[in-house]
Amino acid sequence: MNEKSIMVELSDLAARLSTHALVTVFDDDPQRINNLGIQAPGMFADFSKQRIDKKALDCLLKLAELRDLTGFFARMRAGDTVNTSESRAAQHMALRAPEGARSLAQGKTIAPLVEAERNKMRLFANKLRAGKIKGITGRPISTLVHVGIGGSDLGPRLLAQALRRFSAPGITLRFAANLDAADINDALEGCDPETTMVVVVSKTFSTRETLANANVARAWLVQHLGENASSKHMIAVSSNLAAIREFGIAPDNVFTMYDWVGGRYSLWSAVGLSLMAGLKEGAFDEVLAGAAAMDTHALNTPVRTNAPLLSGLISYWNQNFLGMQTRAIVPYASRLALLPSYLQQLIMESNGKSVQAAGAPADHAASPIVFGAEGTNAQHAFFQHLHQGRHPVPVDFIGFVQDQEHNPSQHRGVLANMLGQSRALMIGTQGDNIEPQKTMPGNRPSTTLLLDALSPFCLGALLAFYEHETVTLAVLCGVNPFDQWGVELGKHVALDLQGRLENADTDGIDPSTTALIERITKPL
Repeated sequence: MNEKSIMVELSDLAARLSTHALVTVFDDDPQRINNLGIQAPGMFADFSKQRIDKKALDCLLKLAELRDLTGFFARMRAGDTVNTSESRAAQHMALRAPEGARSLAQGKTIAPLVEAERNKMRLFANKLRAGKIKGITGRPISTLVHVGIGGSDLGPRLLAQALRRFSAPGITLRFAANLDAADINDALEGCDPETTMVVVVSKTFSTRETLANANVARAWLVQHLGENASSKHMIAVSSNLAAIREFGIAPDNVFTMYDWVGGRYSLWSAVGLSLMAGLKEGAFDEVLAGAAAMDTHALNTPVRTNAPLLSGLISYWNQNFLGMQTRAIVPYASRLALLPSYLQQLIMESNGKSVQAAGAPADHAASPIVFGAEGTNAQHAFFQHLHQGRHPVPVDFIGFVQDQEHNPSQHRGVLANMLGQSRALMIGTQGDNIEPQKTMPGNRPSTTLLLDALSPFCLGALLAFYEHETVTLAVLCGVNPFDQWGVELGKHVALDLQGRLENADTDGIDPSTTALIERITKPL
């Protein structure tokens, strides 16, 4: 089959399935749960409640073969130039590869660099937990304030909250990302300057929000500890050594980021330094091991039984053939409250594009509009829309088998709610005498990811799962998931407008922005 015939067949299948009750597909295919339930590292992925059948799946698999999906993953892992607009490799998998694994980036060996940096991180983390890293007054450092934004913030912040049960005794982690000064002020409030270290994370060391917060933190340290405070109380994670020196951070306090890893794929690098130090020894290594196990699954498993790649095919199908442009992410764990935000950045910043990598307009959507919240809170927020809204929304339900909070009754209640919501979305209301306003149409698709435990290994696997799914969607739609030019445009416009706000300058800009500047700069 050629691409045109595949698209025609997918459109025909979608038209048929859109009127086919989802609950009946189990009658049509008694082996459905076996065919669409996939065991992957640390999790079981159940796609059986998606609005898809064997014919549609077979057609999608043919498309994946035509687009050379598995070949792209092989080239990415081999270090080929897959980030074409920036002429870079995308070697985030190398960051979590086991020691001794062969890793290249554009033909250059990078495995020794990765392992050396990982060992440097371990040494720092071990010394910090042992009280051997001391501030300028000789007292041990016990608080890390992590300053970054986007990919330099969301991953470590998410896992610090999610893995709170694995926190290192005596070490406090705080985070600041927003340009709003309240964020850095809150992060520093109550900290003892003598025992606080600020970790500034910025790949280019030019991100305005991060540098603004870093300057506030440095001024706070200098105010309390003197001009030499940064030599003992500030660390940088970056690839721009010249900018770090100019800022005043000592060379010995620098950890490296690489241009062959994009920010939102960089949790596994020195970006995770604060997290490694703030968790018990070995916990961050387990995060890496879980991600590496999912990498092996993604690279070596046939697409039909490959959990992240199959998830990407289904998301592509939902968006481009079933017309469902949004997607809800609902983890049934309060410690994963930040996961929807993390995945918003990963999926929407990577794939929210209307131009293919080759420059032609994109004729298919690679990114849904992602939103979400933790269950069961989400049920009292947007689930009304999920059940009765006019626009069906596919849902990812994420749950955990093990009860790690030592409350079996509440744990069963959480799981019952997760299973109940996914079933209710599928079946809707039944019966002939139901009042119209209580009618639920059902036929609403969902995926359930059932993880073994809320553990470092399983969370590493989960985040790698979504990375691979995101790349799958990009390959199917022909977009580059590793650049973010839309983000850059907004930064440039904001920089221009900041100068205009300072000078009340409205020359040559649109009437709406002019009126807003005049209102902001007008004396009260």
